[in-house]
Amino acid sequence: MENITTFLNQTAMILPLAFIKFAFLATLGEVIGLRIQKGVFNYKGFGVIPRAIVWGCLGIFISMAMTIFASGTPILLTNLGIEVTSEQFGTRLLVAFCTSLAMNLFFAPVFMTFHKVTDLHIINNGGTVKGLFKPLKFKEIFVGLNWGVLYGFVFKKTIPFFWIPAHTFTFMLPPQWRVLCAALLGVALGVLLSVAARKQ
Repeated sequence: MENITTFLNQTAMILPLAFIKFAFLATLGEVIGLRIQKGVFNYKGFGVIPRAIVWGCLGIFISMAMTIFASGTPILLTNLGIEVTSEQFGTRLLVAFCTSLAMNLFFAPVFMTFHKVTDLHIINNGGTVKGLFKPLKFKEIFVGLNWGVLYGFVFKKTIPFFWIPAHTFTFMLPPQWRVLCAALLGVALGVLLSVAARKQ
């Protein structure tokens, strides 16, 4: 019972902080990306506030995913006969790399696709907070996605060449710093999204 109470208390602190970090930093990254792409920080219909709300919610799921993969990957490696309890740099690097690899192969493509869907939902509804809460026409948006860019650039290039190395570094950090680091990477994501938008 005590363990459950401790877990709930920690969760009550971590998840709201994840919302705030991602709502601010990841949205900042999108604003910077917009500046790179179009030369402005905002325009009517872009929807900074709705994007911040979406990023905050996604930040909660990212925080949960990082906890799940950071906990589960060492168990998987142990079951495969790999010693993961050593504090040596090489062992820590191996565990961090495998954790990043697992998260980016299983979680990242779904996350990135859903994020693109929410982006288009915001734009299609005028970038308003009210529009954000209108029914999400998931099927229509999903079918209309530019899969050439999403797969050919976002999945095929950014995941192996940026996100896996970046999250390997993130998982080398103490647990209390990982979500903040992931949120800071949202600034980089904004730049990558602007590059992807130029490719379209």
